[in-house]
Amino acid sequence: MTKVKIGVIGLGNMGSSHVSQLASGLVKGGQLTAVCDFNEDRLKAANEKNGGQLACFTDPDTFFNQADIKAVLIAAPHYDHPTLAEQAFQKGLHVLIEKPAGVYTKNVQRMNEAAAESGKVFSIMYNQRTNPLYQKLRQLIQSGELGEIKRTNWIITDWYRSQSYYDSSEWRATWEGEGGGVLLNQSPHQLDLWQWTTGLMPKRVHAFCHFGRYHNIEVEDDVTAYVEYENGATGVFITSTGEAPGTNRFEIIGDRGKIVVENDQLIFYRLTQSEREFNATYTGGFGEPEHWKIEIPIKGENTQHLGIMQNWVDAILKDIPLLAPGEEGIKGLEISNAIYLSAWLKESVEIPIDSDLFYKTLQEKIKASNFVKAKSGNVVLSVEGTH
Repeated sequence: MTKVKIGVIGLGNMGSSHVSQLASGLVKGGQLTAVCDFNEDRLKAANEKNGGQLACFTDPDTFFNQADIKAVLIAAPHYDHPTLAEQAFQKGLHVLIEKPAGVYTKNVQRMNEAAAESGKVFSIMYNQRTNPLYQKLRQLIQSGELGEIKRTNWIITDWYRSQSYYDSSEWRATWEGEGGGVLLNQSPHQLDLWQWTTGLMPKRVHAFCHFGRYHNIEVEDDVTAYVEYENGATGVFITSTGEAPGTNRFEIIGDRGKIVVENDQLIFYRLTQSEREFNATYTGGFGEPEHWKIEIPIKGENTQHLGIMQNWVDAILKDIPLLAPGEEGIKGLEISNAIYLSAWLKESVEIPIDSDLFYKTLQEKIKASNFVKAKSGNVVLSVEGTH
């Protein structure tokens, strides 16, 4: 096989962008042959824009049964990611899903099991893993340069969204439509990078979510979460869509210093000796270990979504390792599920969470919702990913 015939399901903002890149031949070895969306106008526009050569489908079942494809890129609503992926694996297709992996870990675990049974190449659109800055950060931490991690702090509040954004479609920022707010829509990349770069998953979470604090919505738009790790380290994750100007600052403190990621810079405040060693041997009373401020050079291209698609196709054709294996999507989702559950129960929760309890509580939120949101634009009830 010299070309991978690819179908895209979901022609929203992200799906349309992926279609354009594939159809333009930017993904070497990938050939776009089919698209699927409930909205016929979107199908027509996508086909006309790409030379009228695409097979178009309005029904996922027909798409999976009739499309001439070997792989599928899923850019559907959050709830549909696991179910569509499972269907694709059953048809023997390779799969790339948009983030997040799903809304709740219960069915994402089933998706992962289906992927393993199929033996097909499964990736997730964690495009920030292509950023050489975060790759270098991961390398520094996991090589031991920072020593044992003591604390992590990420403030990611530069996701500002106006009320008109939420009013643009009735499914936005609802438990039934999106399954959550800033945690599930804007911050999945940071939740992934938080654990991917450090190599640490929290073992306990205590979180506070403010639902509709800054907007007329029913889901969270402001979050503060405190976590504890197995090695005794702690962490804080803060995110919001209601602050302007926002902040994006990630700090990781270790036994050998501190790394700060902000404004596209990676700065390492490197201690000349272990803090634990200094603490045990220093006899001068006041004092602290010497440190050097090092601006770490970042080399390489941040290929974003295109890089993940190329890596996926290369994994299919050349059997190279995946940068973002689809099975790893459950990790960031586990953290966000734990944050929600802690906020709902008003208590700390352990990871892995009780997936049945989370699912039950989420269904109760959906059933109890009588939220009505004014709509300032046309309602788009279409298969699409959101940002």
